[in-house]
Amino acid sequence: MNIGFDHEKYVKLQTEHILERIKKFNNKLYLEFGGKLFDDMHASRVLPGFKPDAKIKLLQKLKDETEIIVIINAADIERKKIRADFGITYDADVMRLIDNLRSLDIYVSAIVITQYKGQPSADIFKKKLEIRGERVFVHRCINGYPNDIDTIVSDEGYGANEFVPTTRPLVVVTAPGPGSGKLATCLSQLYHEHKRGVTAGYAKFETFPIWNLPLKHPVNIAYEAATADLRDVNMIDPYHLDAYGVTTVNYNRDVEAFPVLKKILHRITGEDCIYRSPTDMGVNMAGNSIIDDEVCREASKHEVIRRYFKAYCDYKNGACDKDVVHRLENLMQELGIDVTDRECVNAARKKEKSTGINAVAIQLADGRIISGKAGELLTAPSAALVNALKVLADIPKGMHILSPFVLEPITSLKKSLGDKVTALNIHETLLAMSLCRTMNPQMDYILSKLPELFYCEAHSTKMLPAFEEAYFKKLKMNLTCDPEFMTEDLFIQ
Repeated sequence: MNIGFDHEKYVKLQTEHILERIKKFNNKLYLEFGGKLFDDMHASRVLPGFKPDAKIKLLQKLKDETEIIVIINAADIERKKIRADFGITYDADVMRLIDNLRSLDIYVSAIVITQYKGQPSADIFKKKLEIRGERVFVHRCINGYPNDIDTIVSDEGYGANEFVPTTRPLVVVTAPGPGSGKLATCLSQLYHEHKRGVTAGYAKFETFPIWNLPLKHPVNIAYEAATADLRDVNMIDPYHLDAYGVTTVNYNRDVEAFPVLKKILHRITGEDCIYRSPTDMGVNMAGNSIIDDEVCREASKHEVIRRYFKAYCDYKNGACDKDVVHRLENLMQELGIDVTDRECVNAARKKEKSTGINAVAIQLADGRIISGKAGELLTAPSAALVNALKVLADIPKGMHILSPFVLEPITSLKKSLGDKVTALNIHETLLAMSLCRTMNPQMDYILSKLPELFYCEAHSTKMLPAFEEAYFKKLKMNLTCDPEFMTEDLFIQ
């Protein structure tokens, strides 16, 4: 993979700028963290060289000065909102996030449940955490938020929220996803801190859009593609242009909210806001760490195509509206790209056209494309995976690495249990390969090639069941699917 981003430079610059921002606020900063703390795959895809754990590496450097507050919206708990990349609910992801941070010796001090309206599931979640010894705080909805500043910045507004006592200079406020209430929590904390005589400040850590790249740079357009369902739109920051005469990029929600946010900060602190624009609020050195602009441009174009496929599949599954798909089509037209620019798409479709059967194609790191089709013994993803591993291990094309004597008893058992699909899925195939290690001395070597599939591209000509998609995620592969159902059945196990 060509590298377009200097990870080490980014972590160094970002760390330095956060420390500078802490000093500006008398050693107490509430830093709203946008995006994902762990596994930031979007950033790693559009900025080749960006490591998915970059933010965690940064926090590890600052861990002695840092504590984490994790936010979750009570409404997301109630409706069991799913984090798409892991297939788990937001409340489960909060617990996963806390465990992962603590395993790295990063201090998580509290959980805040926002927009609480007495939701029973939020009560259960709070009780479950408190039984385990966690500090859980509740913030209710504020009447007139965000425009009724007199109510918001008062004892009936932020003052009615539970205060989270903190002890370290940097308080990172993070959440499983957007709309969780991170900003409101930061401002609520600022209100309580200033009431206690602590002149704390606020800043925002958001990687995208990148403020010092052009508005229509593919990296920034890829951000619009990633947030198409939220209807985010990149725009020139008019406040920054007016204040400094410098053109910078921000997005509509931050620009629209800035006048109100500035008034709230003034009301809380009693002083003029030090920020003259939404861009001023951010701490983002990603643009300064790009070392090959063309590599990042090309990677971003491919990300927009991936987002298009995902949105179209989501639409077919009733998870988003058709206008999201149309918006992504417009972004592709704007960039002058087409789905056929994704080479594994062409290979998978060609395989299906020649066989009349669902096919999957995997593009290896060296550019070679390996395909597989559905059969009686293996599903299309399983066949493609086995074929790719054979190529990586230099196994001759006609040589079987999985004996029918091993596979047929498994398919027979599945049939006897009433499974409609008796072919082995990826999970079952990997288990079968592990069992074959005693009979095939090459199998250990073949399985050792699995990490070489990490971050490879893949495409299926049919939408795959969730459990098969999950295995591509475990293998860190960038899977896309044509928005076509596997069968005419409404219920697929």
